[in-house]
Amino acid sequence: MKAFYLLLLGLILFALPQRIEAKKVDRGYDLYFKYCSSCHGKNREGVSAPPLLPTFLKRKSDKRLAAIIKHSLPQTLMPKFDFLSDEQIAAIVGYLRTPAKKIEWGKKQIEASLKKIDNPKKDLGIKNIANVTLVVERGANRVWVMENEKVLDRFSFKNVHGGLKYTLDGKNFYVPTRDGWIGHHSLERGRLEEKVRACVNLRNISLSRDGKYIFATCLLPEGVVVLDRSSLKPVKIVPVDGKISALYELYSKDEAIFTLRNRPLLYKVDTKSLKFTTYHLKRPIEDFFIDPFEEYLVGTSRRGKSLDVYEIDSLKDIFHAKIPGMPHLFSATYWYKDGKFYFATPHLRSNFITIWQMYDWKLVKRIDVGGSGFFVKTHPASEYLWIDNGSDQLVLVNKKDYSIKKLIPRKDKRYIHTEFSGDGKFAYLSIYERDGDLLVWQTDTFKEFKDYKANVPVGKYNFINKNRKFYPMLFGETIFKEKCWGCHHQTAMAFGPPFSQIAKKRREDEMIVQILDPEHTYKLLGYKRNAMPAFKLSLRELQSIIAYIKWWGEE
Repeated sequence: MKAFYLLLLGLILFALPQRIEAKKVDRGYDLYFKYCSSCHGKNREGVSAPPLLPTFLKRKSDKRLAAIIKHSLPQTLMPKFDFLSDEQIAAIVGYLRTPAKKIEWGKKQIEASLKKIDNPKKDLGIKNIANVTLVVERGANRVWVMENEKVLDRFSFKNVHGGLKYTLDGKNFYVPTRDGWIGHHSLERGRLEEKVRACVNLRNISLSRDGKYIFATCLLPEGVVVLDRSSLKPVKIVPVDGKISALYELYSKDEAIFTLRNRPLLYKVDTKSLKFTTYHLKRPIEDFFIDPFEEYLVGTSRRGKSLDVYEIDSLKDIFHAKIPGMPHLFSATYWYKDGKFYFATPHLRSNFITIWQMYDWKLVKRIDVGGSGFFVKTHPASEYLWIDNGSDQLVLVNKKDYSIKKLIPRKDKRYIHTEFSGDGKFAYLSIYERDGDLLVWQTDTFKEFKDYKANVPVGKYNFINKNRKFYPMLFGETIFKEKCWGCHHQTAMAFGPPFSQIAKKRREDEMIVQILDPEHTYKLLGYKRNAMPAFKLSLRELQSIIAYIKWWGEE
């Protein structure tokens, strides 16, 4: 009998810690479900915020996770949970460490998710696609369609976060969500037409140059889903062993590129044949952009705290610079000045931006902006970089002398992210609050033109400014102002013919030789005398001014 009681006591003592641990997990789940699941998903799969499965958190200690929950992360949309006790936060962390069920989502599930949306057609009255800007009102799960200062339409799309993509003809755009949905909106028909769920947690979407395919990069399950753009049906699913940073298409050839955040690998995708080719790098690339002329990939790594420049064709690492605070290259902006091309980028958890000269590849300036921000933007119509710093301040940095001035769009309310209309006449500013605003300013005077009330407005996506194809044309606008303005206007006759006339009358090669050597070409072009000086321009400057001239022929 004594042996029986000893055995029973042993079983109780063995089971007791397991029952206590189970209660802790249950409590952690209850707290997670109450405070975290609306953004991170009921099964930790990620909805409007990233997944919180063990595989995504293994590099973070319990102490680090607790600090993130309590204090949030700078430059993210996550709120602070500093009202929770240390015990409650520890319970949530304990739950996050528990195993999760396997996430499965394949061709069958994708096809079953496809939904046609029977909305009535609308005439949005768009006059110029160049000045169409899409706005994500995250707090209200809505997307706005704007042209200049006017809101043409608003429609709902659950868990919309950002990363909207236009087709190159400007007739359609696609709305991705973090929980894997992709919606198709027709600007011609003025309506959301269909949606499909490509995966459980999505990183970004991209379109092939010919507009035939949509590429969805996925974190759950890890891989790339290729959809037929016209039907939204899956064409190919490519599993990838690693966390994809983002996939970006090229406009100069049928190719797309993506990297892995946790492995030193780069993938090139033939967007015609859908062939995926893998290349090894020295370091992982967590965030990157492709330069405006599509010659180089500029990348960075959170762990490496460096900036690397690779030739796209050879993948040769041609420039490496150590820099504190990870450059946030997705938010970089570009401009041209006095024969040079530049970009500026904010840095994660840092109070500064850096300015770099492209193609000669060197650090030009590090500028303290007074806080940790998320975006830096500019346009040829503005002499400033427009920067947020995590407060109610808009920081303006002069592109000529790097002097600083600060404005406060709304006192004690956080400003974030400026976008511009295609022609640069209007600037759109987000007041990032539940009772926030979408402000429309005149770019040159900073005069407020419109104030639209908005619930956490975030990204804005102008047709011109969000498409790398048009970057050389935007550089060309500055070159025009620096070198051509005295003799040519865009559409009106001046001392020389307008660009609109030149674009319709001259071939590209004729434009180039007239710019470089007018003394020997004016007769060939039918002029009686030459009054135009020769310009010594680089190939990139030539590409830019020609793109700008041709743009006016398309107006």
